[in-house]
Amino acid sequence: MVLNLKQLLLDIQPLAPPTLDNFIAGSNAEALHSLQMAINGVTEARFIYLWGAAGSGKSHLLQACKNLAHDQELPLSVVDDVNLLDEEAQIELFNYFNQLRASGGILITAGNAAPTQMGLRDDLATRLAWGLVYQLHPLTDEEKARALKTHAKDRGMKLPDDVVDYCLRYLRRDLPTLMAVLDALDVWSLTEKKPVTVPMLKKLLQLNLEI
Repeated sequence: MVLNLKQLLLDIQPLAPPTLDNFIAGSNAEALHSLQMAINGVTEARFIYLWGAAGSGKSHLLQACKNLAHDQELPLSVVDDVNLLDEEAQIELFNYFNQLRASGGILITAGNAAPTQMGLRDDLATRLAWGLVYQLHPLTDEEKARALKTHAKDRGMKLPDDVVDYCLRYLRRDLPTLMAVLDALDVWSLTEKKPVTVPMLKKLLQLNLEI
């Protein structure tokens, strides 16, 4: 049987939406815990600012919070990329911050640097720094490897260490991409009744596809 790998990748179920539960915390466990506490209303900290390099998990956490706010009708707002806000938008966010402070709402914001290091208006930077501020750190290769092995185990997939090493060396390094590739390999190996190997992975990577 000749399997159309392109169709295989297209047929793979979409990745689960970002949640706080499926966030791989690594060294960001304290930030994750604070978000959970704020959302569950068991802490007075209602303003949380996240910053860090690309791939550190800001988008995942903000989208997870946004989804929770929508599904549970929480008084929670999310603002990403505050470093890109122009003067007018900064004033709007400053005023909105004050409104939420008075009304008891929750505000989760994120940017590419600490509040006072982005050239924002002083009043807004001060407001952002009032709450909890966390620098997020990307997962280490060891943490990514553990996450991939856990994902494979959950699927009942036998994942050799050399396949994990190859993924971390040659693939895009964000976890959604890595896990999508593992899912493709798993489906292919089950269809072909062959074990997952580096040669199988290499063949998959030869396809000129954006995974």
